[in-house]
Amino acid sequence: MTTVLELLLVLGLMVLVHEFGHFVVAKWFGVRVETFAIGFGKRVVGFRRGGTDYQINALPLGGYVKMSGEIPGEEVSNDPGELNNHPRWQRMLIALAGPFSNFVLAFVLMACVYMVHNEVNEYISGAAMTDYISPGSAVAKTGIRSGDTIVRFDDVENPTWDDVYNHCLLNLNQTVPFSFVEDGRRVDTSFFIASKAATPDEFSPDTLGFVPRMQPTPVKVSSLMPSSPAALAGLQPDDQIVRIDGVDLHSVYTLLAYMQDRKGAPTVIMVQRNGQTMLLNITPELTDEGGTKVYLLGFHPVPPPVKVEKLSLAKSLGKSWDFTKQNSMLIRDVVKGMFEGHVSVRSLSGPIGIGQVVHEAAQAPGWTPLIGTVSMISINLGMVNLLPFPILDGGMIFLLLVEGAFRRDMPMAVKERIYQVAFVCIVLFAAFVIFNDLTKLPFFAKMKL
Repeated sequence: MTTVLELLLVLGLMVLVHEFGHFVVAKWFGVRVETFAIGFGKRVVGFRRGGTDYQINALPLGGYVKMSGEIPGEEVSNDPGELNNHPRWQRMLIALAGPFSNFVLAFVLMACVYMVHNEVNEYISGAAMTDYISPGSAVAKTGIRSGDTIVRFDDVENPTWDDVYNHCLLNLNQTVPFSFVEDGRRVDTSFFIASKAATPDEFSPDTLGFVPRMQPTPVKVSSLMPSSPAALAGLQPDDQIVRIDGVDLHSVYTLLAYMQDRKGAPTVIMVQRNGQTMLLNITPELTDEGGTKVYLLGFHPVPPPVKVEKLSLAKSLGKSWDFTKQNSMLIRDVVKGMFEGHVSVRSLSGPIGIGQVVHEAAQAPGWTPLIGTVSMISINLGMVNLLPFPILDGGMIFLLLVEGAFRRDMPMAVKERIYQVAFVCIVLFAAFVIFNDLTKLPFFAKMKL
């Protein structure tokens, strides 16, 4: 219930902002707005002013705007207050105002975050330096080694790890340009991003064979599980694991990847404790983690560090602009990838998937994850509404452009038929993404196994 409530509140805010954009521009151009509603269902309270019924409805989640003459099939008149009696360029701007408001919301929210509490994950947003390369892996065949820095991935020069991960998902089972620096020498090559995953959601960059350097210091132990290999070997909280069998550690994922490569063979770890260095013999334990067998030692690490800073107004605006642009282009690349066939439509998420993401963000410490997630959803809503599909704002703009090219309006009967077909397609698409969400739930995943 908590997840459902969080989802409804977030989506409600997105839709309300979207509709408010349409409302403001429609009023500006003199279009008669018959209703501006917060929520849906039965009208609870409200008032009329300037020909508009402002109302709060029984379900105060989201909202809608009803403009005079906007619904195909309504009786047409010469009333200057009706939407269809306004110039096409004004109707285009009214349609654009909704998605534009979603972009503005994301931009403002992220600018505020960057000014007040700018959390920077030190390895995600930094240079893409490797901590471990799995022998025999796909990436190892390029010649890259532990400690090398990736300086080109796909079309991105000097990428961050965030760039690397995003472009992996966009190019599954594709070959991309790949460059790295080793001992001061740049090596230019290419890299095939092999994936057996059915969807990008099921793909993990860890399968490619490289692990990022997540921190400059060794892995620190936070707590231990009773009777685990780590506890039996004598590992203690606050110990720093410096090395395993001669492999330096700056990430717990390096430790995990190394143990999987060794198939759980007994190892020797070098530990620092109170300034003293000691060696501990330890044998990983094969454990079932969510249906996957992995070798673990049985301890919880201290998470990699994050950097918190307050940016100036100018830097916050610039960083927020980059955030909005980057995520908008990422959505564009996803849509393009689906048409090209190397991004699966199963990667799309509906309300259930979005609800899970919102819930995880709400449970994370601080406000930054939640605000970042809300901003990304707002950008998604804006971009989706710009698609040139009837019923969506982009579809309305497209039809207006077609009418402008022919310098005449489409017959109302044709418009009605287009919107009817589009409505059926939207319903089918909604059913598909909901079913897609359901198949990703643990219950259905276990049934498939």
